[in-house]
Amino acid sequence: MFINSQFMATFEIKMPKLGESITEGTIVSWSVKVGDTVNEDDVLFEVNTAKVSAEIPSPVAGKVLKILANEGDTIAVGVVVALIQLDGEDGDEPANDEPANETSPAAAEPTESTTPPAEPVKNSKGSEDRWYSPVVLSKAQEAGIGKEELDAIPGTGYQGRLSKKDIDSYIGRKKTGAPASAPKPVPTPQAAVAQPSPAPVPQPAAPSTPSVPVVAGAEDEVIAMDPVRRIIADRMTASKKISPHVTTIVEVDMTKLVRWREKNKDAFKKREGVSLTFMSPITEATAKALKDFPRINSSVDGYNIIQKKRINIGIAVSLNDGNLIVPVIKDADKLSISGLAASISTVADKARKNKLMPDDIQGGTFTISNFGSFKSLISTPIINQPEVAILGVGAIEKKPAIIETPEGDVIAIRHKMYLSLSFDHRVIDGSLGGEFVRRVADYLENWNE
Repeated sequence: MFINSQFMATFEIKMPKLGESITEGTIVSWSVKVGDTVNEDDVLFEVNTAKVSAEIPSPVAGKVLKILANEGDTIAVGVVVALIQLDGEDGDEPANDEPANETSPAAAEPTESTTPPAEPVKNSKGSEDRWYSPVVLSKAQEAGIGKEELDAIPGTGYQGRLSKKDIDSYIGRKKTGAPASAPKPVPTPQAAVAQPSPAPVPQPAAPSTPSVPVVAGAEDEVIAMDPVRRIIADRMTASKKISPHVTTIVEVDMTKLVRWREKNKDAFKKREGVSLTFMSPITEATAKALKDFPRINSSVDGYNIIQKKRINIGIAVSLNDGNLIVPVIKDADKLSISGLAASISTVADKARKNKLMPDDIQGGTFTISNFGSFKSLISTPIINQPEVAILGVGAIEKKPAIIETPEGDVIAIRHKMYLSLSFDHRVIDGSLGGEFVRRVADYLENWNE
């Protein structure tokens, strides 16, 4: 995201990548103007993408030299949006007090004449692939912390960046004799080769032309898609092109679970402070089934199948503006019902308040879409790339059903629900998809607190 120029006097602020498959972001507002002095971690601007809104901090201290994009501009990931003159350096070019619209953001691609070639920082303390601010490097040098030890310190800054607070905390722990973070293992060349990258998601350069021309009448209203809806449209189209979708559906008897929830929901709310919804047991049952059928918890990279070790379940959340976002519950298989309920409530609330952070929407391995909350019975959801399956949850309804008893068959009122699994037929066949969704149903039907 942030890379020093070869002159070392200025620092390029680039549009960050705030999620998997995100290729652009819209600048909502600038918190600084040309000529302002900023400290490390001061907020520079707020950016909005299809997945998340975030405040972007400055990784360095200095003076804002140039702002190259306006509020409301949509900028591709990696494009320089501002230049900061580093503290203690003489600028190679004077500060520009002209308005930002002197530079067209659409044409803000770096060129040899405007932006020097970027390269990673190289010095005795910095890593080739991890950037450190001058303050962090100075503190590390004073504390006698070498390169390998510095690289192993976990960072809490944006995208794992090591902040001044992180290095101060680490040095403090060392002085008091408290356990410090263990060094990260250095991968061998063979290990690096053995770790394939996530499956790429094609990014259409422009919306596909409809097969049938659309003509707007005089009384029709033409509504331009907002940036979030445009990206959703592109991603859904790309997903259908990438994965041959197949959907299988099972009916689930939720009666035992419905009765359990009805009996416990008031005490649960009083004890845990969050509502006991059906999404918690449904997510737990899904996590168990993913452990039973790990091929469902995969991604595709060419002709390689990457089975994910962690079970990170995305929960589709409908936003107030009509758009959709998928925050992720990390390590869902390790959480109790209480933990799942709290996590789902937290990310859903953050999503609707536009407070999700980049980490909240990254790393998903499987997705659940609960269209039943809108009283829909059956749906065929589109796979969230680069995953290979998505579970659709329908509404729970009372229905007459035939029940087998020792005395014979009887008709009774039962609570029924449909589960639909859309899966990628490149790696999941009908038998595996059917077994998986049936296993989820079995866990729900045989619910045991």
